Amino acid sequence: MNMAQTTTSIKIPASPDQVWQLIGGFDSLPDWLPYIPSSKVTEGGRVRHLANPDGDAIVERLVVFNDKERYYTYSIMKAPFPVTNYLSTIHVKEDADGKSLVEWSGSFTPVDVSDQEAIDLFRGIYKDGLEALHQGFNK
Repeated sequence: MNMAQTTTSIKIPASPDQVWQLIGGFDSLPDWLPYIPSSKVTEGGRVRHLANPDGDAIVERLVVFNDKERYYTYSIMKAPFPVTNYLSTIHVKEDADGKSLVEWSGSFTPVDVSDQEAIDLFRGIYKDGLEALHQGFNK
């Protein structure tokens, strides 16, 4: 089984702590990601149940949470995506100028699609999400 991966990043004109405060909660996707209108957590906040605009269920598990270094890693338990072994990390880093560099990366094994198709799918999701986040800080 071959793994594919993709990383997208964007600069945000705010401090890393400000950005992390908004996106660092595992349950906070609807606060900044237009694609995800609702999120419910179970298992003491370790599992989030999301719905996308088509009403498909997406269930993700928090694997690593590092408040100090401002990142979390999660896996997909259930989703309408053509991949398995999905692992993704959202990381807010401090840029040289004290502003934020937000990095969203994922690795996965494509199922019945090419590596490139799977990479394009998630790169699109990450890119759209980070652009929405950026707009939120430009208001």
